[in-house]
Amino acid sequence: MTPREVAALLAYVVRLDPRLTLDDPQAAADRLTQWADLLSDVPAQAHGWDAARVARDHIARSPYRIQPSDVSRPWHTHKADQLGRHVGTFEPTAHPHLDPDDVKGYRRALAAERHAIATGQQAPTTHRAITAGPAAAEVERRLAELGTYMPRTVAQALADYRPRRAEREELATVGRTDPLNVPCPHEHCRAAKGDPCRNIHRVPREKAHPSRIDAAQLAHQETAA
Repeated sequence: MTPREVAALLAYVVRLDPRLTLDDPQAAADRLTQWADLLSDVPAQAHGWDAARVARDHIARSPYRIQPSDVSRPWHTHKADQLGRHVGTFEPTAHPHLDPDDVKGYRRALAAERHAIATGQQAPTTHRAITAGPAAAEVERRLAELGTYMPRTVAQALADYRPRRAEREELATVGRTDPLNVPCPHEHCRAAKGDPCRNIHRVPREKAHPSRIDAAQLAHQETAA
């Protein structure tokens, strides 16, 4: 904050807590000098930050008179949180002027981005932000063009991590009946099509109920006829 901004903040906190009023002009000037020095690296406002709001919250919650550290400590905590949430992923589309082969330019831009986040001039780039916006829309468009096909070798490699899906794919490959292709008629289950059967405690079963297997076989025969 600049000395002018610190003076405005002091005037605000004095209005909220009259105990901070100083009648001696020299004492008031000394306090302003002290606060301006201690808050020189703290912005008045930044992304997700407002020094006046922090001061107000302290006065509202604490019986102790506010000190400069009651503003600076929350700022440094906020700054660390913002940098911690930043994934550090460099988005080239945000820097169209950069040559992809300009390593020094890339490093300068990356450092400038972190500085902007640390000083509250820019919001951190989080995982959620990366999965939204123009870049995410482009990914969705390309995936839509490719479809949902997965190479057989990839599906086999993932089989141990998704056994139910692997079992269904194997049934489809060999032409056998898949019980999950029909809803379960068992009175205590009633699992929807595609969902696994559940026991009386609503815990998923490894195998489908016999009545569901029969219903799936019947449906398979009717389709083949």
